[in-house]
Amino acid sequence: MIEAKQRGRTGRTWIVAVTAALSALALGACAKKQAAAPAPAVVLAEPARAVSAGTDEARPYPVEVAARYSNQMSFRVPGKLIERNVRLGDTVRKGQVVARLDATDALKHEAAARAALEAAEHRLLFARQQLDRDTAQSAKNLISTRDLEQTQDAFAAAKSAREQAADELVIAHDNTQYTTLVADHDGVITSENADTGQVVAAGQAVFGLAWAGDLDVTLDAAASEIGAIAVGQSAAVTLTALPAERLQAKVREISPAADPQSRSYRVKLTLLHPSPPVRLGMTGEVVLRPGGQGSAETDPTTVPAAAISHRGKDPAVWVVRPQDSTLELRSVTVARYGERDAVVTAGLKDGETVVAAGAHTVYEGERVCVTKPLFAEDSDSTDGANGQLAANRVAK
Repeated sequence: MIEAKQRGRTGRTWIVAVTAALSALALGACAKKQAAAPAPAVVLAEPARAVSAGTDEARPYPVEVAARYSNQMSFRVPGKLIERNVRLGDTVRKGQVVARLDATDALKHEAAARAALEAAEHRLLFARQQLDRDTAQSAKNLISTRDLEQTQDAFAAAKSAREQAADELVIAHDNTQYTTLVADHDGVITSENADTGQVVAAGQAVFGLAWAGDLDVTLDAAASEIGAIAVGQSAAVTLTALPAERLQAKVREISPAADPQSRSYRVKLTLLHPSPPVRLGMTGEVVLRPGGQGSAETDPTTVPAAAISHRGKDPAVWVVRPQDSTLELRSVTVARYGERDAVVTAGLKDGETVVAAGAHTVYEGERVCVTKPLFAEDSDSTDGANGQLAANRVAK
């Protein structure tokens, strides 16, 4: 009896031990299956490169110095030019007389208008006196209502004729004043378009005037380059006549339409602090600084054109996180697309590793192993990333 009980306990103990061992083996197998991770995907990647002054994105453009505002000076009435007081290159002040027309006819027209006004005033005075008399007589029923209405009509006509004559005298006086050409702004005479003794028409250009004040430099950009230029972008200007000076400028205006002949876009830049030797018409070259409005964290960079993917409607690139070698889809701002490269002005820093090819075959959070394209330039940052990723893969 006792031996049977002992055998029963021994059997149960053996069964429990076997069950525990099998459970441990099963848990170990599950743990091994859970610990097994897929091998990192191999991707072609290279670091983003900061745009430098020596690249095509910062290439120089030919420019010319011009006044921000300019206009053609002309008479508002026709006549014979009898006097010119300024010459090409002269500096003029606002209100200065620069030319005169023969005012003989204008003075006669003014005198005739003045005489017409005096006659109209006499007729108005007579009509007012007649109206006063007829009004008094009508009150005593000495004249008919019809006679009073005719007198009132004559007075109204005389009053209107007097106002018309006064307006005509003002016009005649203004036309006399218009025979004198006066500068409307301070500036410099840039062209002479009429000679003394010439009969000019109303509105015909006599002088060209460049206003004093801010100076611009103008350049013409091709359609493929205009996307990399933005209002407010900073630039450095070097003039051929002043090679030792480096002038600072900012983009002020970009033409919305191309020139019909050259198919280029006119870009105007304002010189921030022009020195006195800078003169209108000087030529030179300007180097636009890409991303001139950004900070050090948003300096423009170049990436392979094939690296540009999309997040919805916005352009994006796949960035390799250095801490865990996983991918992050990051939205960026692309200033220009080239044949091989794209210029990114926001969203990417210099040296960050981006997937250079096959952007459509990867996904967010995927672990990757970076390999450098055959045509990629040597880069310490890329080599370091490759070494680290390779070491992680070997360790796994």
